[in-house]
Amino acid sequence: MTAFKMERLVPIVPDRASLDRIARPDAALAIWWRRMSDPLRAALQELDLARLDNLSVEIDAGGSICGALRAAGYSETAIGLLSQDIELLVKRHAALTGEDRLHVRLEVVEADACCQFHADDITLRLTCTYVGPGRQWCCVAGQDAICEVPTGSVGVFKGRMLLDPPAVLHRSPAMSAKGGRRLELVIDPAQCS
Repeated sequence: MTAFKMERLVPIVPDRASLDRIARPDAALAIWWRRMSDPLRAALQELDLARLDNLSVEIDAGGSICGALRAAGYSETAIGLLSQDIELLVKRHAALTGEDRLHVRLEVVEADACCQFHADDITLRLTCTYVGPGRQWCCVAGQDAICEVPTGSVGVFKGRMLLDPPAVLHRSPAMSAKGGRRLELVIDPAQCS
């Protein structure tokens, strides 16, 4: 695959506008290559992931996630910083899909969940791994070359409802052999969850 074709299939850019490139007919994944702020990274490092509940809520594009984070056991410092980031990503996903209501999951992953490469039966799925190794992906045309969305970066994967057959597959990295935990955000349109 040529570099030009790869750039069209998987645009990777260091600004949030890069996510808009998922609208291209030939794009299968858009990555916003970003570094989390130092305060957010510090707050995440202080979390005891073993004590947090998984969060799964539907939210309006302009809504707040603070109450759900509080109910899941997040510290007030983490709630303030994490809610700002998640709410920004909810708004970005809403702008990409035109959906006003979204399904947000923030999960502590410690098992080998979803470890087979696959494409989801949805329109667009936004993911961001806050702690631990990021979501892995590969091109269907070259499954031996496994890549990873870096921790803190944002990936928007085009699902089978927009691109079938898929050109890019993804999976969660295997955790059982490594030990440890991941904290991953997943945002889908509400009707696809």
